[in-house]
Amino acid sequence: MNKITQVILLVSSLNVSSACLASELSDAIQQDYTNYLAPLWDHFHQHPELSLMETETAKRLAKELRAVGFEVTENVGGTGIVAIMKNGTGPTVMVRADMDGLPVKEQSGLSNASQVTMKDWDGNVVSVMHACGHDVHITSLVGTARQMALRRKEWSGTLMLIGQPAEERGPGASAMMDDNLWQRFGKPDVAFAFHVDADSVAGKITVDEGSPYAGSDSVDIIIHGVGAHGASPHQGKDPIVIGSQLVMNLQTIISRELAPRDAGVITVGAFHSGTKHNIISDQAHLQLTVRSLNPQVRSQLLTAIKRVAEGTARTAGIAEDKLPELKVSEFAYPPTFNDKALARRLKSVLANKMGEDVLIEPNEKGMGAEDFGFFTTDPYIPSVYFNVGGTPRADFERAAAGGAPVGSHHSPQFKISPEPSVTAGVEATVYALLDQMAKK
Repeated sequence: MNKITQVILLVSSLNVSSACLASELSDAIQQDYTNYLAPLWDHFHQHPELSLMETETAKRLAKELRAVGFEVTENVGGTGIVAIMKNGTGPTVMVRADMDGLPVKEQSGLSNASQVTMKDWDGNVVSVMHACGHDVHITSLVGTARQMALRRKEWSGTLMLIGQPAEERGPGASAMMDDNLWQRFGKPDVAFAFHVDADSVAGKITVDEGSPYAGSDSVDIIIHGVGAHGASPHQGKDPIVIGSQLVMNLQTIISRELAPRDAGVITVGAFHSGTKHNIISDQAHLQLTVRSLNPQVRSQLLTAIKRVAEGTARTAGIAEDKLPELKVSEFAYPPTFNDKALARRLKSVLANKMGEDVLIEPNEKGMGAEDFGFFTTDPYIPSVYFNVGGTPRADFERAAAGGAPVGSHHSPQFKISPEPSVTAGVEATVYALLDQMAKK
C-alpha cells in the first residue's frame, strides 16, 4: 500500500467516524426528546411566569440540572440560577437560557395552551404565556445538560449553565451581573446562547457574524405646555400639537441625519396628554424605543432626540426654563455582538456535523433587542448568539397561499413546533461545546 492510499484511507476513516458521531448524537437527542424532553417542554409551556416572578420555573430547572450532576446555585440576581459541572482542566464555557413568559393570553389553538393568570408588577391580574419561545430555551438547556453529562469522556473544562430571569422586562442579565456573577462563579472564556425564531423554518440554524440583536433604549419625553380652554387656544401652548410635531420631526433623524448604511429606529410607542374634550393640557408624555447596532449610532440618536425635542418646543414659543425633559432608562440593552472568528468556527462545525443545509442566512429585517450583551460586553467575552427556526415549512407555504399567517413573537397566536426546535437547539449547542471543550 503506497502513502497516498494510506492517506486516503485515513481521511475516509475520520470522515466516517465524524459521521457516525453526528448520527449517534442526533439519534440520542431525538430519543431523549421523545422520552423526556417533550413532557418537560409541555410542563414549561403550560406553566409560564412573568419576569422577576419565575420562582417555580427556576425551581424546576434547578431540579433538572441537579439530577444530572450539576452543582446548582439558586436566587442569583433574583430568580436566576447558575449550574456548574467541573470536568478536569480546560476552558470555562457558558450557555444561557432565558425563562420568563409574557402578559399575553394564548390563542395559539394548541391543546396544551397556557391557562395561567397571575398578578403583574402593578397588581393587575393578567394572562401569561410563553409568547417568545423561552420554554424552548430552558427545555433545550436541560437537554444539553443531559447530553454533556453523558459525554464527560469527550470533553474537559468547566461547563456553566445559566437560567436567566427577566429578559423580556429587564433587568435579568444585569441583575445577575450586579450579584457578582463572574466573581462568584468565574468568568467564562466563551459564551453561547440561542433564540428560537418563528420567522425561520423549524430546525434550521442562523449564525450571524455581526450583531444579531440591536441595542435598545427606552426614552421618556415630558413636554411642558401652557394650559387653556379648548375654545381659546391662543391663550395657551398646546403640548399635544407640540408633541404631534415632535413625533414627525423625530423621524427626520433617521431619514436625514443617520448615514444610509447605519441602522437605527426611533419609535414613539405611547403618547399621553389631556383629560377632557375642551381642556388644553399643560403637559404631554411621549414614550420612545430607540434601537441601534453600535455605541456611536446610539450616542448620535440620543443626542439628536434631545436637540429635536428642544428645538420643536422653542419653535412653538416655549420658554427656555420649560423645555422638554428627557429621561433615558437605566435599563438600556447593549447590542449583542457575535465574535466573528467564533461565529465562523461554529458555522463550520455545524455544517460538518449537521449538514450544510442546516444553515440559513440571517433574517435581518427587524431591530429586536436582547440583554445577553450584559454578560459579554464588559468585560468582553467571545460569544455567539444564534437562532434556531421554529415554524414548520408547511405553515409558511399555507400562509403564502392565503391561509392563516404565522404568529409573530409576542402575539397571542405565537406557537413553535417544539420537537425540531428543541432537538436542533440541543444538537447545535452540544456540538459547539464539544468543539470548544475538546480534550487535548
